[in-house]
Amino acid sequence: MEAIVLAGGYATRLWPITRHRPKMFLPIGETTVIDRIFEELEADDRIETVYVSTNERFAEEFEAHLVDSPYEKPQLSVEETTAEDEKFGVVGALEQLIDRERIDDDLLVIAGDNLISFAVSDFLDRFEEREAPTLAAYDVGSRERASEYGLVELEGDRVVDFQEKPDEPNSTLVSIACYAFPAETLPLFETYLDDGNNPDEPGWFVQWLRSRRATYAYTFDGAWFDIGTPESYLEAVSWYLDGDSLVAESATLDGATIGENVHVMADAELENATLDRAVVFPNVTLRNAEIRHSIIDEDTLLEDVSLAEALIGAHTQISTE
Repeated sequence: MEAIVLAGGYATRLWPITRHRPKMFLPIGETTVIDRIFEELEADDRIETVYVSTNERFAEEFEAHLVDSPYEKPQLSVEETTAEDEKFGVVGALEQLIDRERIDDDLLVIAGDNLISFAVSDFLDRFEEREAPTLAAYDVGSRERASEYGLVELEGDRVVDFQEKPDEPNSTLVSIACYAFPAETLPLFETYLDDGNNPDEPGWFVQWLRSRRATYAYTFDGAWFDIGTPESYLEAVSWYLDGDSLVAESATLDGATIGENVHVMADAELENATLDRAVVFPNVTLRNAEIRHSIIDEDTLLEDVSLAEALIGAHTQISTE
């Protein structure tokens, strides 16, 4: 079995934090979003190669990241785009990667910005039981949220209906961009695209596929975060920290008040600062500052400020004095 980790997005909703950084490299505790996935795939003997599908814009960053990582399976497969408006769509990029890398084995596809609480090995166990296309499904608990994803309707564990981003969802069970496909179904990506179908979201392909092949769902409880916005990233950090804080040993705290779900990274300097539900990247200096529900990128200086729900880009200097 092969695996594809989708990591080709430009994460414009997280700019400026992701203006020059793939969102998959955002830290969750001591690791990153994508490294949590790499760790699981590295440990599963069924996975032979992990193709990391990214774009030309971030190819060098991924190359450097993989060189420094302990994982042996991941290798880059680069989509020839450098900006959001050049993208082929996820299904289009998948079809090109399958052709480019000559993949003809069973295939796991997972989004590199997915933070999930289930074991990928359990998902693959279900796939092997059915020997049929399988997706992971999660109850988001809100019809408003469900309208942003692919809506799944089941009979038992078989998918009997699938609607991509419906205006009026009739349930809250959605697909979470984790799929497994038997080898014999891979040529259907080309058939789907040749018929002029939507190349963007994988859900459109699943909606088309399930009327041609029996398709099944692996449902799970626990946590799932689609990290595409500042709020979803901070929610993921809060889930991981569970009310605690994480402060690097090399950080300096002088009169600082650290609240819940705060991550302060290496060599940050906090003087008379109050933080709550915030992420502070390395080499940040905060003086006489109150930071809540915010993300402060590296090498930034903030003095005499009070910020809430802010995104502060790298190398920024702000002072109200």
